[in-house]
Amino acid sequence: MKRIKVCMFDVYGTLFDVYSLQELCESFFPGKGGDIVRLWRQKQLEYSFLRHMMQQYETFHAITEAALRYACESMGEELRREQEQQLMGQYLHLSLHPDALELLARCEGKVMAVFSNGSPDMLLPLLQHAGITGLFQHHISVDALKMYKPDPRVYEFARSTAGVDKDEILFFSSNTWDISGAGHFGFRTVWVNRNGGKMDRLGVQPEYEVASLREAAAFL
Repeated sequence: MKRIKVCMFDVYGTLFDVYSLQELCESFFPGKGGDIVRLWRQKQLEYSFLRHMMQQYETFHAITEAALRYACESMGEELRREQEQQLMGQYLHLSLHPDALELLARCEGKVMAVFSNGSPDMLLPLLQHAGITGLFQHHISVDALKMYKPDPRVYEFARSTAGVDKDEILFFSSNTWDISGAGHFGFRTVWVNRNGGKMDRLGVQPEYEVASLREAAAFL
């Protein structure tokens, strides 16, 4: 087995807590904030998959905005323009998972990359706000190819950007579909299973499963 040369991280859900938007959303829509945020995330993922299959690419920003509008409408709430702007702006200031910061600090000196469905206009400000941009040698967005994970071509793009063989990359994600896509392509994978979930039945299993990123320090 080849030595790991690059530690590559998914961003949304893995490094950053997409549900940290709940407090702001609750302030706008009392009693519904949590449900709206969960539906928002669900539709965000669905729209990225559907647009990819339809070959109708939109940036992750546009998809996220459309998903927010759907979530509010579905919950019977009118989304005012200023509320939309604040919620979309908050996506650039998501909370970094505490265990992520711990692991990244321990990875200092290693080649690290982020690999995300997020378009650069969302991804780079998010990393900058968290103060972790400089920890990564590569900031890889699928926007360069105008297609979304888990298409094998975007994992190949990430591999070629990193400049190593696919089995020299250790890829971290909390998203089971991402672990399936990366594992099918040939990355070595770490599933960050914070919520005690079950792996998708797609014929691919993670090489490692951890309950938090801090556990991953043991095999770096």
